[in-house]
Amino acid sequence: MKNFKKVLAVVLAVLMVGAVFAACSAKTADNDGSDLAYIKDKGVMVIGITEYEPMNYKDANGEWTGFDTEFALAVCEKLGVKAEFQVVDWDNKHLELNAKSVDCIWNGMTLTPEVLAAMDCTDPYAMNAQVVVMAADKAANYSTVESLADLTFAVESGSAGEEVLTEAGLGDKATAVAAQSDALMEVASGSVDACVIDITMANAMTGEGTSYANLGVAVELNSEQYGIGFRKGSDAVAVVNATIQEMKADGTLQALAEKYGITLA
Repeated sequence: MKNFKKVLAVVLAVLMVGAVFAACSAKTADNDGSDLAYIKDKGVMVIGITEYEPMNYKDANGEWTGFDTEFALAVCEKLGVKAEFQVVDWDNKHLELNAKSVDCIWNGMTLTPEVLAAMDCTDPYAMNAQVVVMAADKAANYSTVESLADLTFAVESGSAGEEVLTEAGLGDKATAVAAQSDALMEVASGSVDACVIDITMANAMTGEGTSYANLGVAVELNSEQYGIGFRKGSDAVAVVNATIQEMKADGTLQALAEKYGITLA
């Protein structure tokens, strides 16, 4: 009986040492300062998105597709990790990132001063603009910012479009919605006169042959660039930048841009 107790004590001691070692190892890995190592250790890059055609949207089978979707899948494959897409509240995207609910924001994100202050971002990869979308038969009557003064708008909360409207002195005429696609629906329903969305979405979703055939672009408000946002201090940025350059050099990214009607930066 004594021998059994001694053996049991030894086994328990070994198990406890192993548990402590594992915990310490996990803690070291979590705190070594490498965001890239954290992502690779998981084997998954969780990508924060909203549903936004042509960047990230569901196909007929309910699967994510689009320019940013295919782009992210290709980059993750090169990094040796899986891509997992998670819808986020765009207004709180930086909070999701810092809480590690997601590892990056990759969804036609405009590189605004606010975004650059909250995240470490990649080099620009695509061009964009904020545009006013309204009934196509009225669009020709609104060609300047000044001409928009009497209109009401819908705009995605926390978006570059919301920022541009505020800068133009039209923020008090805007209703904030959860997504750019919701802003389009508000215009189509007649609850507002117009919306401000990315030109990439406007080109893909308005005009003849689209879901919003009676809507069109009235005026372009600015010029922007898209980038991918990571946590502050993330070493994943440099690696993703290098991968983007590889995809530009071999023509992969240009082919993808042509497929979805995107202009590369």
